Amino acid sequence: MMMQKIQRFGGALYVPVLLFPFAGVVIGLTILFKNPLIMGSLADPDSLWYQCWFIIGEGAWTVLRQMPLLFAIGIPIALAKKAHARACMEALVTYLTFNYFVNAILTVWGSSFGVDFSAEVGSGTGLTMIAGIKTLDTSIIGAIVVSSIVVALHNRYFDKKLPDWLGIFQGASYVVILAFFIMIPLELITAYAWPMVQNGILSLQAFLGSAGVVGVWLYTFLERILLPTGLHHFIWTPFLLGPAAVEGGIKVFWIEHLTEFASSKESLKALFPQGGFSLYGNAKLFAMPGIALAIYTTARPEKKKLVASLLIPATLTAVVAGITEPLEFTFLFIAPALFAVHALLAATMAATMYAFGVVGLMTGGLIEIASSNWIPLFSSHGATYILQWGIGLVFTAIYFFVFRTMILKLNLATPGREKDDDSETKLYTKKDFKEKHQEKKVSISSENSFTDKAVSFLDALGGSENIKDVTNCATRLRVSVKDESKLQPDSVFQAAGAHGVVRNGKAIQIIIGLLVPQVKEQFELLLKEAN
Repeated sequence: MMMQKIQRFGGALYVPVLLFPFAGVVIGLTILFKNPLIMGSLADPDSLWYQCWFIIGEGAWTVLRQMPLLFAIGIPIALAKKAHARACMEALVTYLTFNYFVNAILTVWGSSFGVDFSAEVGSGTGLTMIAGIKTLDTSIIGAIVVSSIVVALHNRYFDKKLPDWLGIFQGASYVVILAFFIMIPLELITAYAWPMVQNGILSLQAFLGSAGVVGVWLYTFLERILLPTGLHHFIWTPFLLGPAAVEGGIKVFWIEHLTEFASSKESLKALFPQGGFSLYGNAKLFAMPGIALAIYTTARPEKKKLVASLLIPATLTAVVAGITEPLEFTFLFIAPALFAVHALLAATMAATMYAFGVVGLMTGGLIEIASSNWIPLFSSHGATYILQWGIGLVFTAIYFFVFRTMILKLNLATPGREKDDDSETKLYTKKDFKEKHQEKKVSISSENSFTDKAVSFLDALGGSENIKDVTNCATRLRVSVKDESKLQPDSVFQAAGAHGVVRNGKAIQIIIGLLVPQVKEQFELLLKEAN
């Protein structure tokens, strides 16, 4: 039960993160087009070209500059069990209230808490501005804590019936009122404890900076090996978006300093050693082609064409967009040992690149890596990126030979190597579902392909009466069921369009891909109409 809650919370962290790739790509392009080393006289700050790209860039910075607000709003989207829109409003109001409280208490008693609140906001002061409020820099951690408290209150008290004469305070108002009074002791605790936490974070940053190659290896290994559990969010989030490695998070720091990096001839590793903790995207870029090629070459001759039709789009998705789960979960289901080897090799590749001076914002696929690294920085750091490609291609070959050897030696049933007598389970259609649940009068739009998937998944999960709650992360529909014995075999889910299924007792993860938000929306509509 506790693991289900942790996984659900980890998935919630991904809701705001889905907004980051586009923002990062646009910011990278604006930095490129404002770089005088590349654009020449066009990059003169007084030119119309520069000014237009400056305006576009400022718009693109919205997501990265307002991360705490996005997390405050995003957590309820994933975790609220009812009235999601109102839960988001409650979380935003309460988070702003929390920061106004912190501002007020430090304005009055700042010296008593050891905080110089008269200092200017900036690096090293521990202070920041959130929605125009000067407050302690609790980063996304404060937003997540406050928003989680609001969600808990919302799920329990949103529907509470008050006496008629207090009816105006029901619903969202009641939740905000309760949260208001909870924020008072919370801001006192924050004012007292957070400066000590900030000192601890500084010590952690110093330790990680000294851990070098070993630290990068361990971090990358944990980020990959925990992927099936959904707990990998707790590894990369504090580094990439929080203060674990550098104030403001690696993502913001790297993009903010791209212009400085582009104009410097000093090595990137010397300029930003913390960038080693965001190299795990190289596994998406270089490992997936080697894995796919190993699966293809070991398939039976008569199935190679079919296997290729499955592997080519999955590999392109992994390389270009950074979505690796269709491939990773394929061999995870078949042979977990392959996934463990993958985590070891991915960590070794990242550590090797770091040892040779490669750092940067490399967490996604080709588009994200190119726009945030190669394009804006190649003119001054091209040798580093050529070395990165050399190391990466060597690991592509290593992945191919290791996976091919293991598949053959262990006689693993990877795609194209299944036994001939394997029968395929029948896919339950929308018509089947409607006939089965006709007494509940479930209305389904025949034009909606997302509904088709949702219907099939719901039926494979044992029907609406077997669903306890549902949420999603970037590519997975996460469902808690009441009775796991009612679930259909994995092949039923796969026939409905899933890339695979992860089962952990009553906690079920259906690997869908980037369409998961739309499928989840239709899934919830089906549940609502069925009940």
